Amino acid sequence: MRISSLLALFLMLLPPALAEGLPDLGDTAQLALTPQMERRVGESIMRDIRLHEPDFDDDPEATAYLNALGNRLVSNSADARQDFEFFLVKDATLNAFALPGGYIGVHTGTIIGAQSESELAAVLAHEIAHVTQHHMARMASKEGQLSMAMLAAMALAVLARNSQLGSAAAAIGQASAITAQISFTRDFEREADRLGFLTLEKSGFDVRAMPTFFVRLQKAGRLYENNAPAYLRTHPVTSERIADAQNRIQGLTYRQVPDGLDFQLVRAKLRADQGTSRDALAQAEGDLRDKKFSNEIAARYALAVALLRAKEPVRAEAELAPLMKTTDHPMFAGLAARIKQAKGDNQGAADGLKQALARYPNNRALNYAYIEALQQLGKNRDAAALVEEQLKNYPRDARLYGLQAKGYASLGKRLLQHQAQAEAYVLQGSLPAAIEQLQLAQKSGDGDFYQLSSVDARLRDLRRQLEQETKEAKEKK
Repeated sequence: MRISSLLALFLMLLPPALAEGLPDLGDTAQLALTPQMERRVGESIMRDIRLHEPDFDDDPEATAYLNALGNRLVSNSADARQDFEFFLVKDATLNAFALPGGYIGVHTGTIIGAQSESELAAVLAHEIAHVTQHHMARMASKEGQLSMAMLAAMALAVLARNSQLGSAAAAIGQASAITAQISFTRDFEREADRLGFLTLEKSGFDVRAMPTFFVRLQKAGRLYENNAPAYLRTHPVTSERIADAQNRIQGLTYRQVPDGLDFQLVRAKLRADQGTSRDALAQAEGDLRDKKFSNEIAARYALAVALLRAKEPVRAEAELAPLMKTTDHPMFAGLAARIKQAKGDNQGAADGLKQALARYPNNRALNYAYIEALQQLGKNRDAAALVEEQLKNYPRDARLYGLQAKGYASLGKRLLQHQAQAEAYVLQGSLPAAIEQLQLAQKSGDGDFYQLSSVDARLRDLRRQLEQETKEAKEKK
């Protein structure tokens, strides 16, 4: 990650918001850094991650599952009103981390390495508690004062500790000390464990997954020493934490909680996407041959994914076909469409996606795929109508605006193309690029009076916003 440049940017841009003294642990009423301020810091960092971070994984199927699981937990958390967004990071290590304002990053290795859905839920429940209790805002305190700049530096140090470029943050002033002390305190970890346990229980998961996960982490840490799972570096697992978690389950009635098929399929897909296509295929074939799986449907789905990656669409289709006859799932429909496209059957892919959307009309991954399939077939007006419909439900979806811009380009509507691309850039956090697109829209020569007026108004708005951000940056120099 571009930790050093991010840190420099936020230390310059974020205005101070100071308070005299910190509340006691558990009391958030007097925090000088309001939830709105925390959200602003988180939003700013996330915009930059989406735009520049190569390890940001926007896979719509895996992201949708992660957010469905996360929101189920949030609804049973200490603050169900808090807005959360869960996102994936392409990294094989076991790790997860919370940023200010409800943004929680999860390494793909965490989903793959989880032995059950309850274990993954336990990790998320713990991170959710760090957010609802505003632990990072408290960590940003210094001599009784809080500031958004310090919170941003703390958040970026968390990113540094959770990346392969952890030393980069040390290049900026105080960041070295911040990075060295980023691990949550024992009190914060204990509180996150306690609240996470309650959230896990209320959400219907197996609470035994929490101490089981802790024990496995601790063993891994002893086994690998300096190469221990990254999660241990920011969330050190102690014997005390394990004992506390084990004590909480004493006396509870044992209840087996089966893993959901969504968890199994997403886990299988991420595993099949790891490493080289040859290694992934060998792994999938070996798991089935040796019966090393907890769910055969997911194992066969993983093989189909791996076969497609290995450019063997005919074999992939043959592997997927029996699954689709016995189980109806949107991820099967999405894979079937990708296989048909790999075979050159774009019409068949579009037809299959249309049928799947009749059963799953709100599935965003299927809608993305169907829009792209229509565009590949040259049915840009149909695609444009579907994009408009989706934007009514998801007006802050940068991917949809990007698809809209592509469709308008194919239709020769240059003003609308640049206007849509501008909105995509705004949502990705690049105001200069958005302004440039609107300037191109002004010069397109194909817009009517009302369209040009809309472009002019939006351009003025974005210029004011950029001017304000530039002013704040100069004031901080």
